[in-house]
Amino acid sequence: MSKKRKKTKVLIAVVLGIVVLSDFLVSRHHPHFIWDEIPGFYALYGLFSCIVIVLVSKFIGHHGLMKKEDYYD
Repeated sequence: MSKKRKKTKVLIAVVLGIVVLSDFLVSRHHPHFIWDEIPGFYALYGLFSCIVIVLVSKFIGHHGLMKKEDYYD
């Protein structure tokens, strides 16, 4: 793994950690849903959603949208 890729992963982990830790400082007076009370839920939900979007997009791209390299030959 290259240095740049490793630094990027560390940076993403640090930012996610800061977001989750900062969520402990926010008061929740009137939560509307059960998951509103879980600290860091929306940060982790956003991370999970992003991963799912990337995986689904790759699947759709490789199994329907992309053409083979020799398509025009």
